[in-house]
Amino acid sequence: MTEPISRRSFVRTSSLAVGVLAVSDSAAACTSVQHGHSSGATAADPWEQVPAILRRIVPPTFAKRDFVITAYGAVADGKTDCTAAIAKAVTACAQAGGGRVVVPEGRFLTGPVHLQSMVNLHVSKGATLAFLTDPTLYLPAVLTRWEGMEMMGYSPLIYANGVRDIAITGSGTLDGQASESNWWAWKGGKDRPLPNQLAARNSLQELVESKTPVAERVFADGSYLRPQFIQFYRSRNVLIEGVTILNSPMWEVHPVECTNVTVRDLVIRTHGPNNDGCDPESCTDVLIERCLFDTGDDCIAIKSGRNEDGRRLNIPTQNVIVRDCTMKDGHGGVTIGSEISGGVRNVFVERCTMDSPQLDRALRFKNNALRGGVLEHIYMRNCTVGEVAEGVLSVDLYYEEGRKGPFVPVVRDVELRNVTSRKSQYGLYMRAYPKSEISDIRVIDCRFDGVAKGNITEGVQRLSLRNLRINGQLVNTP
Repeated sequence: MTEPISRRSFVRTSSLAVGVLAVSDSAAACTSVQHGHSSGATAADPWEQVPAILRRIVPPTFAKRDFVITAYGAVADGKTDCTAAIAKAVTACAQAGGGRVVVPEGRFLTGPVHLQSMVNLHVSKGATLAFLTDPTLYLPAVLTRWEGMEMMGYSPLIYANGVRDIAITGSGTLDGQASESNWWAWKGGKDRPLPNQLAARNSLQELVESKTPVAERVFADGSYLRPQFIQFYRSRNVLIEGVTILNSPMWEVHPVECTNVTVRDLVIRTHGPNNDGCDPESCTDVLIERCLFDTGDDCIAIKSGRNEDGRRLNIPTQNVIVRDCTMKDGHGGVTIGSEISGGVRNVFVERCTMDSPQLDRALRFKNNALRGGVLEHIYMRNCTVGEVAEGVLSVDLYYEEGRKGPFVPVVRDVELRNVTSRKSQYGLYMRAYPKSEISDIRVIDCRFDGVAKGNITEGVQRLSLRNLRINGQLVNTP
């Protein structure tokens, strides 16, 4: 339950038509002085930065050499364990100076796949790489981030660490085979039997906060912390393109501390617990385009580490471009957080379509006083939202622990321009608490129809509404 808002400093409005914030002068002045920044956005169009970012995002190229996994003993019968055969093909490809490791037509069963530099895992049309669900196959433990915390844990299904020029391509299918009878049951909850991840998750959080060395944070056999599907760690020049991804244990595509990342033309359909679609974490220069997300959690979730680990590493995610994507089911279309303690800046979202009664929000920020972090310079334009269950723009600083922590969450310089929606509970749903900050929010040339409860804008400073229509009524701030 969230804590009440002081009505002396914050005014809540939620009429069907408008719902515009009023903030006391003292509250606004206090937060502005605390963070020491000027009000308002710069005069220059922030979108002018995009061409320079795109020039830096160049997908890797590979030698014209193919290493077909059947030549190394893989069998397309859906029964034979092909893990060793695929590993041999990857090593042969890397030792030859790179190329493609080709999964031909058919269904191949495998354990974890670890890529090396200059290797493109190519999943051909009609091919399925199906991953075994025996947890012991994903040991020994590897360095990974789990919900924004570094640890030694189960290997992601496809993994690489400290490499360059790697890819997953093709029009085939990656099937994690996760279900309520294996990985998903580890989430726990009333519909999932014990044992589950809760004890290990709490223990990992305690180790993080006590600054225990990562090598000593071992959560492997019996820990119930599910692996991600694809995790490339501390790598450069990454391409993930074309494949269909099904049934992941948890997060699907998770680049961590990577630079120059291209994610495009993916079809992601998976509705398990914590099945985020694409989660760039502490990454620089990322392009996500032409993907279809139909997920059990956030479609795209931009992250930068959780709590003490995020502050210790202090690596923001920056320069992210999301364009021409389709978001169906999920908690948020594009989400910033919640593992965001390292901050995020320069996110550009355009020409996306979001529409489902099971999609909760279009643009979502989630942060709190345990995470902290500065989330700034986030821009969305020319996006079409059909139906969302909650709000078009959601900024909630009461997420989970809310104000119960010593760190100040900051969300500032956010702009929506030419965004339309057909049905939602709220147009804008934004909640700050005293000493936190939501500021310099601009909504320009937007139309939100079918809004049932108007806007909530608690504690927002310098909110600018220009040519915004809610249920057909023009709404402008002075």
